[in-house]
Amino acid sequence: MKKQCVGIDISKANFAAVLCSRSATDDLSFSVSRKFDNDKKGFNQLTRWVAKESDKATTLVFLMEATGVYHENLTHHLNGVGKTVHLILPNTSKNYFRSLNIKTKTDDVDARILAQFGVERTHREWQPPKKIFREMRDLSRYRIQLQEQKTALSNIAHSKEYSYEISNDIMKSNKKLIKLLDKEVDAIKSKLEALVDTDENLAERIRKICTTKGLGIQTVAGLIAETNGFESFRNGKQLASFAGYDIVHQESGTSIKGKTRISKKGNRYIRHLMHHPAMSASKHVLEFKNLRDRVIKRTQIPMKAQCAVQRKLLLLVFTLWENETEYESEYHLKKIARAKAQATQDKLTRSFPLET
Repeated sequence: MKKQCVGIDISKANFAAVLCSRSATDDLSFSVSRKFDNDKKGFNQLTRWVAKESDKATTLVFLMEATGVYHENLTHHLNGVGKTVHLILPNTSKNYFRSLNIKTKTDDVDARILAQFGVERTHREWQPPKKIFREMRDLSRYRIQLQEQKTALSNIAHSKEYSYEISNDIMKSNKKLIKLLDKEVDAIKSKLEALVDTDENLAERIRKICTTKGLGIQTVAGLIAETNGFESFRNGKQLASFAGYDIVHQESGTSIKGKTRISKKGNRYIRHLMHHPAMSASKHVLEFKNLRDRVIKRTQIPMKAQCAVQRKLLLLVFTLWENETEYESEYHLKKIARAKAQATQDKLTRSFPLET
């Protein structure tokens, strides 16, 4: 055998598992599909079944989709008992399913194809986030979810305000709920800041990133938590793709020429965190203001310019985190000056080549 993979299609109550084995001649063989409960008992039954069905001398991995939060307990359990886990985005597996022309969709079929996906392709090994990053992520996401609830209530208040003869009791109830959410949001913010302060090195690195106008501790702490301290990213392109800022082109021949847009197939919490800081940075930071103006001039689409600023600001956070440095407001101007000087030098070299 060359490789073995257990494909897992998981839901709230249970999950289906199939073991796929790939031989040295690239032949694939599959086990029968088994279902287990999505709890501690089911996890133990899964490991015993895999131990019985698999070849101990061959590499074994587990692969599943990141479906909401239903996969989290199983991934932590498998990692805790020393298993290699691959966690993929649903859109990745969806495209693989299409390549195989699979039209049937059941739990057993999904588990079988995920197992095949695991032995045929190379995937990044999943590692559990550090405890402090996990706690920061939970607080940051909960704050965002509360703010979304507040926005929904504010929209309700607006509609009721302009409706005919709405009861005062409804308006009072709405204001009471908004006030309560404001209080809870402030409490979550304080807890997140207190949590960051428990790690001096983390607090100092976040402070350096916050020297960029527009970025505050809530945003930076949330970004670090969502990316597990940028641990799995080797470059900015990977980070942009993870956040859904990768560019999608729709062009083919002369008949199809769609609008260029971002994919949005990524972490929505990162995009939420970048919205307001990008608006502030595009007003108060020269390089982001210039970027916004260039994109608006070229496309006449303010929202596209805003997305460009969000992406660039996210990559700046990544760079400052990796280098553990503060933001240099003059760095952008120095970079432009160096580029102009290099262009001038190249022009002179072409005009007056050195004699050999």
